[in-house]
Amino acid sequence: MARLDAGELAIRLGRKAEAVCRHYLSSGHRAGRYWQVGDVRNTPGRSMFVRLTGPEAGKGAAGKWTDSATGEHGDLLDVIRESCGLADFKDVADEARSFLALPHPEPERGDRDRRPTSVPTGSPEASRRLLAMAKPIGRTLVETYLRGRAITALHETASLRFHPRCYYRADENAPTETWPAMVAAVTDPAGTITGAHRTWLDPDGFSEARLGRAPIETPRRAMGDLLGNAVSFGMGCEVMTAGEGIETVLSVRSVLPTMPAQAALSAAHLSAILFPTTLRRLYIARDNDPAGDGAMATLTERASAVGIETVVLTPRLGDFNEDLRLLGHEALAARLRDQIVSQDIARFMLLAA
Repeated sequence: MARLDAGELAIRLGRKAEAVCRHYLSSGHRAGRYWQVGDVRNTPGRSMFVRLTGPEAGKGAAGKWTDSATGEHGDLLDVIRESCGLADFKDVADEARSFLALPHPEPERGDRDRRPTSVPTGSPEASRRLLAMAKPIGRTLVETYLRGRAITALHETASLRFHPRCYYRADENAPTETWPAMVAAVTDPAGTITGAHRTWLDPDGFSEARLGRAPIETPRRAMGDLLGNAVSFGMGCEVMTAGEGIETVLSVRSVLPTMPAQAALSAAHLSAILFPTTLRRLYIARDNDPAGDGAMATLTERASAVGIETVVLTPRLGDFNEDLRLLGHEALAARLRDQIVSQDIARFMLLAA
């Protein structure tokens, strides 16, 4: 099939505007000639309007939308990108083609003839290839896993991917197995992928016994260049949260949805994260254990030495995902509201005090 450009894909989506909205903006509803919803990320509300009828292109085209609260506007490709948490246009186009039941384009001849060269196992390049083979997390086992851990704020999660058959070996002498996995992109401050983190998942779904992880010896492993780098969520600004685990920082973002966050993947790596040049205040979402104590102390000292204010966030239980799962969203929100700087409450909290 010939490659369709963005304009043609947007037109084809516009012909099915209401079906697109019902699928990707399911929190909204039809209101006359429009679909009404909270925002392009499928938040409940009424400030965003999508045209369901109109010409195929130009002013007033079907599929065009405007958010009266933010001034944002775009087409249905933007809806797919934001509601699914996608970053690359290729992923957006692939998702659009899947929705429209269109075949995927044939690779260019040069792409077919080019054979990939081997790369060292566990290297940054191997990490990039693994991520390229994975897919967005929307409506996959990764989404099921995260929701099982009470994490429902899945906006700005393009750094997370799903691989249905990710290789696993217990040790170098063990046979290779395949398990579904959540694959996270580890990036440096410039956004370059330097590594990947894998969480192998239980294909039978979520259970409290394993918390959704596969029944294997080490269901979490990282590869690539990790020191100083992290899994990032949200666009950088002068305020940021940093924590150890992916689930920990996503739990904090359930209450502080617009605050950028980084998961360093371990206590040792948390103490060594590289600071963005714009950073002025760092919230440290610590784990409640001795390793968390050490990471907090080292990171606080490093940040203070370069003029960055640090604020320590301490969970009531072992970590913030335990707080979210076992105590609930309201209890976690109250806990964090008591610890963050007052001016950041209205700016970042889901429910302002």
